[in-house]
Amino acid sequence: MEYQHGGDIYSQEILWDFSANINPLGTPQGVRKAICQAAKNCDRYPDSKCRGLVTKLSSFHQLPKTAILCGNGAADLIFQIVFAERPQIGWLLAPGFLEYEQALNAADADIRFFFLQREKGFRLDCDKLIEKLSMERGNAYESKYGSKGKCPNKILFLCNPNNPTGLVIKKGDLTKLAAYTKKTNIRLVIDECFLDFCETCNTDSFIQNLQEFPHVVVLKAFTKRYGMAGIRLGYCLTMDYDLLERMEEIRQPWSVSNLAQAAGEAALEEQAYLNQTDWVIGEGRKQLTEGLKELGLWVCDSEANYVLFQDLRDGAKDGNLYVMCRQRKLLLRSCKNFKGMDGSYYRVCVKTEEENKVLLHMLKECLEEGKGRRNGTVSDYSCG
Repeated sequence: MEYQHGGDIYSQEILWDFSANINPLGTPQGVRKAICQAAKNCDRYPDSKCRGLVTKLSSFHQLPKTAILCGNGAADLIFQIVFAERPQIGWLLAPGFLEYEQALNAADADIRFFFLQREKGFRLDCDKLIEKLSMERGNAYESKYGSKGKCPNKILFLCNPNNPTGLVIKKGDLTKLAAYTKKTNIRLVIDECFLDFCETCNTDSFIQNLQEFPHVVVLKAFTKRYGMAGIRLGYCLTMDYDLLERMEEIRQPWSVSNLAQAAGEAALEEQAYLNQTDWVIGEGRKQLTEGLKELGLWVCDSEANYVLFQDLRDGAKDGNLYVMCRQRKLLLRSCKNFKGMDGSYYRVCVKTEEENKVLLHMLKECLEEGKGRRNGTVSDYSCG
């Protein structure tokens, strides 16, 4: 199976990886120390209930400990939710994060896509989505399950902000969708793994609405926010205790290592690190957005720690910009395997000011070299 995501720095020599949306500040020092300390207990099994971490998360989010389940990254929990629910029907946004589709396919669910429109900047029209969900109800597609006398299990995944667009779904729209899915017995999963990078994270998070909507599950992860991609640690929050119990029954008992648990507990104390992160990401996002536009690229109005852009040149659908950057040992995230996109779309993560300058400089060189080739000239740049 071909590698589907960013961060593939192992099959090729890469000096600048802009394909994986990880905090550019790296892993906090306090987290590193906690991992080293926990390594002394590597000869012991980890706590399968993650009791220490769950207690801290409960205090952090002001939710009962019984509403929290930890996993080996958010992707692990996505598969747990799907296999605990066994939905016959799944709805996804397109373009959207690939892991939802992979999990639904593994569970043999019928998948329906709601395509976001390029001419509308890939923003979600909540009313149109509800209209589509309503049209599906009672038609022949669903009735083949309903005819058996049982309403089919249904699930809707939303990534907030959406990946790869970086656009936030506002709280008002989420509440409207939550009310509709509650009424129509659709499980709603809201992936907030990148929301903490957004300026509206406190107002647009759905966590404090879980009491009112127990059918909703919110996904969170330490992976991106705390620069812990190699540790693998995520968690979900929901007031549906029956679902959590079913997830407990199918999950691996020691899926979260003692190193990851210690790292998570330490990360929740890193407020100064988060304050610095917010400033770096905010400034870097502006820098990249403006710089990419100056290069003549179409840029999505991202609110996250990554920016989507499109190469508007003739023939850009072939993805030659990706190849030219890779020759310079710089890795972009090609979006050609996202539904509704082709090889002219790319996603780049926000990094430090100096790293962002490297990206913009190399993109400018590649674009000028491509123009030079079309004009019959040769670039002075040697890829070595």
